[in-house]
Amino acid sequence: MTDTQDVQDTRDTQGAAAEGTGNPVASAPAGVRTAADVVTAELVAHLTEGVIGSGRTSSHTPFTGEKLADLPEATPEDVSTAFDRAREAQRSWAAKPVRERAAVLLRFHDLVLKRQNEVLDLIQLETGKTRLHAHEEVQAVSVAARHYGRRAAAYLRPKRHTGAIPVLTKVTELRHPRGVIGQIAPWNYPLELSVGDALPAFVAGNAVVMKPDTETALSALWARRLLIEAGLPQDVWQIVIGDGPVVGPAVVERGDYVSFTGSTRTGRGVAQQAAARLVGCSLELGGKNAMIVLPDADLDKAAAGAVRGCFSSAGQLCISIERLYVHESVADAFTERFVARTKEMKLGAGLAFGADMGSLVSDQQLETVTRHVSEAVAKGAKVLAGGRARPDIGPLFHEPTILDGVEAPMAVCSEETFGPVVSVYRFKDDDEAVELANSTSYGLNSSVWGGNGRRARELAARLRTGTVNVNEGYAAAYGSVQSPMGGMGESGLGRRHGSEGILKYTEPQTVAHQRVMPMAPSFGMNDEKYAAFMSVSLKALKALRFR
Repeated sequence: MTDTQDVQDTRDTQGAAAEGTGNPVASAPAGVRTAADVVTAELVAHLTEGVIGSGRTSSHTPFTGEKLADLPEATPEDVSTAFDRAREAQRSWAAKPVRERAAVLLRFHDLVLKRQNEVLDLIQLETGKTRLHAHEEVQAVSVAARHYGRRAAAYLRPKRHTGAIPVLTKVTELRHPRGVIGQIAPWNYPLELSVGDALPAFVAGNAVVMKPDTETALSALWARRLLIEAGLPQDVWQIVIGDGPVVGPAVVERGDYVSFTGSTRTGRGVAQQAAARLVGCSLELGGKNAMIVLPDADLDKAAAGAVRGCFSSAGQLCISIERLYVHESVADAFTERFVARTKEMKLGAGLAFGADMGSLVSDQQLETVTRHVSEAVAKGAKVLAGGRARPDIGPLFHEPTILDGVEAPMAVCSEETFGPVVSVYRFKDDDEAVELANSTSYGLNSSVWGGNGRRARELAARLRTGTVNVNEGYAAAYGSVQSPMGGMGESGLGRRHGSEGILKYTEPQTVAHQRVMPMAPSFGMNDEKYAAFMSVSLKALKALRFR
């Protein structure tokens, strides 16, 4: 844990390198609202209605450290009760026509957009992010609700396939819900990575038992109440709140499928526990994402894109940029523009639009950021912008930071920082850029900037990441919800979005109806004649180009 004195010590240590780095404080609007104004006892009682928990716990806002809400805390026995309720409710929910389930998502879409200011306040208070970055979650959830509300019936409809003997074998592929999904959601995107991942599970006919992070549970609870208002039966979505090492394994132990977003270390444990039970899982884990700036890139647009890609949600985004590779011919010009834009960023903690970057979410995140920066500086790296904690704004604020001269022995070079820190490197040609970008065990997201679209896309295809954005940092690929999103290597298993994002919540079943003759000797044929008949038939099917 990092207390105020630790933050100040780090600031003093780095002060000489970071003096005059800018980052003014965003001015607060008149009539500033506080956490107490937003999170009332009445609101908490409404949001936690029907939530199982025999104990009590509390959440806090990173803006000030003050308590936000008292919440029900679940035990492993409470988790079992939640699964029992969800399993009972799932049967009648799954029996509803898919279009009826999809209509709930479309009504939810409208409610989210209509009442977005409610959840924007909650997201900001729980995560410390700016209002614009909180709005990214509203956008992502709305797009997912619309997509699966419109496309679920097509994804899930029975599909006809060519049978073993065409015409004589009629084959249909069916999709059945898995049952009750166990979901563990992280703190960094508490709306999108909770309900956004649950929506395709619901429309596929499943129930969900979800464990959110305690500090960001209100956003998920708000989404649950809105989905119930849109027509989701209350018991179909159970939320259990509590300590991760206690409640998390209990969720994994009972789920018919497990959806997890979080660290690679914890993800390995989830995968092992799910595998021991022979249930499937999807895991979105860590990243050390790279951005490549080619020599023909529009440098002003690339610099603006780097600010968004590196510092959105204070860098606490799995797909944000932490490594920046710039062609040596434009490195100085690009870096000058990027540094200037970064120094102009306004830090702020208000529940309104206007700030460019908010707070880190916890002492642990601030400790990692300050440790990575201070170690890099001590070993010879240079701070081009930022570099300091900002306790004058709030206990967990840190300036957006650009480092140059980072080398392999430094932790920031290879470890995921998950904060507002990016390292700048130079490369000579495309091959070197690809090699450098791929020199990590992670493979979640990457970004390529260039004037020649074809060249940029060809380079993008050589990168070992689940998504690649051309002339954008992360939003273009993530927002294209008809396409799969997920990681390679240590960045995870499975995908969200698109067909894979919903079909993973289903069990495929093949129904083959054999007509006229069996798959065995018949019509007076002995074994030898049947084998000869089938051999001739197989050759004919190949000649006729049957698949």
